[in-house]
Amino acid sequence: MKMAPQERSAPRRRNPRGQGQVLKAQLVDATAKLLATLDQPETLTLRQVAREVGVAPASIYSHFPDLSALIQHVLRLRYEELGRLMNEAARSAPDPLADLVARCAAYVRWGVDQPGHYRTLFGGRMPDDLVPGSAHGAGAEPLEAVVVSLAGVTGGEATAERRWQAGLLLWTSLHGLVGLYNDHGNLPWPPLDDLLTDLISLHTARPAADIAPLLPPRGHDPAQVGTASES
Repeated sequence: MKMAPQERSAPRRRNPRGQGQVLKAQLVDATAKLLATLDQPETLTLRQVAREVGVAPASIYSHFPDLSALIQHVLRLRYEELGRLMNEAARSAPDPLADLVARCAAYVRWGVDQPGHYRTLFGGRMPDDLVPGSAHGAGAEPLEAVVVSLAGVTGGEATAERRWQAGLLLWTSLHGLVGLYNDHGNLPWPPLDDLLTDLISLHTARPAADIAPLLPPRGHDPAQVGTASES
């Protein structure tokens, strides 16, 4: 049986020059939003992304071969955003301790201000076949920066392995603070900056009184919302 003219799918019109990149940015933003807000982000589908943007699912394939590639693109942009914010926070630091405090503050404040996006990076809920471990490679740069910054504060004759372990333990503490603060916000938490000050003090063996004045004022904190739509 032949389809009536009105039943046939009209061929998709080619995007005007420049509109393809607009659609790509919309797809990336929609994916970032869904990953950050879905109760079960691991169930995300291309159809959901297409519905969020208001396009046919087939339109996505002009920019990303599959859902995995789209999610990995979002992850890369988010890691780059976090790394950039940490670098910007420490740019004018006058000494290694101020550098470390600025980086840690940027990390924690971004994670608390953006709980959904933080979960996207560090929630660990995406299946390996959709998001392989290599997709998190972009997160190595912020961690390396913390390792180097911490070593600059603690000094000593520690081996590279011990410096790495110390930095990893500091990052673990920062991650635990953000995760628990986000997941159990109804607890009678002390001020976040007080917790961060004591945490850095423990890992640097420096008095909290030396660390607290180095925390960037919240009103001038560069760790604010970025965009995931950079290509």
